[in-house]
Amino acid sequence: MLLGCFSIGSCHLAASIAYHMHMQGAWILALTLAAIGCYAMTLAPITWVLITEIFPNRYRGTAVSITVAALWVASFVLTYTFPLLNRAVGSSGAFLVYSGICFIGGVFVYLVVPETKGRPLEAMGV
Repeated sequence: MLLGCFSIGSCHLAASIAYHMHMQGAWILALTLAAIGCYAMTLAPITWVLITEIFPNRYRGTAVSITVAALWVASFVLTYTFPLLNRAVGSSGAFLVYSGICFIGGVFVYLVVPETKGRPLEAMGV
């Protein structure tokens, strides 16, 4: 998760700089594909695994339902607000905001999200 947050944040920061420098075409495409690739290899699968591991058995069903609903709401908010943010601060500013969110997310993961490797499922969330 840390690798995902910081690599996607770096891709978005690079995209912000590229937009600020008025780069177009292949540069923007490469940075966009890099961000998508980083997401697909890190946060996309790991988030779904973590959601199912992190809660204690007695709360798992309800907690997973609430967490997945929150994840879908956040996805909708991101998709819905991009055009508004892009209009308000431009492409460079929008990607700078997303980069900052990714880096803050990385710090949050480092400080708050527990390591689950090597722990039995029954011990999660305890």
